[in-house]
Amino acid sequence: MFRKKQLAKILSGLEGFKDPKIELEQYETPGDIAAELLLFAYSMGKLENKVIADLGCGTGILSIGSALLGAKRVYAIDIDGDALSIARKNAERLDLSNIIEFVEEDIREFDIKVDTVVMNPPFGCQSRHADRMFLKKAFEVSSDTFSIHLAKEEVERFIVRFSADLGFRAKILKRMKMELPARFFFHRKRLERIDVDLVHFERVQDV
Repeated sequence: MFRKKQLAKILSGLEGFKDPKIELEQYETPGDIAAELLLFAYSMGKLENKVIADLGCGTGILSIGSALLGAKRVYAIDIDGDALSIARKNAERLDLSNIIEFVEEDIREFDIKVDTVVMNPPFGCQSRHADRMFLKKAFEVSSDTFSIHLAKEEVERFIVRFSADLGFRAKILKRMKMELPARFFFHRKRLERIDVDLVHFERVQDV
């Protein structure tokens, strides 16, 4: 079992995006945020010896963290082959390629049932309601999802209402500061700090 600081350090040291794509809102999940989310899942018995899906895995931070915490199998799904290439290298460095299966496809095409979904979906800055597609797919393939969302009242209202309509309960586990370094032309600050919520979605009924 990893301590939070230990896990965060490993995840922070992984290779990030070389040429992030603006339309996919590609940002690395900070190591401390990833470690916190995954350790919540672990402590609730939703990670160890479980089959995991990481929707929109990017460079593999949540997938690799899941594998390090004892996941039986991890499906790392992303539409971007360049990101998956980096994710594979990161997994190989830590000798985790036998646990993580990298899948290059639109997350809407993924149809394997899993125990738990972990994800850092787009916040919808470039494509409005982009997170809706991710939540819908997560709810289709699993009864438990651990996800990261903007900490805004309108976002919280949306995820509570949207998940309830699909038979899920949304519970905010923790609010954290996420640091986003400048990546794209429209960024005016070298480092932006935003509030995010770590959220657990749990199925409460079939609809």
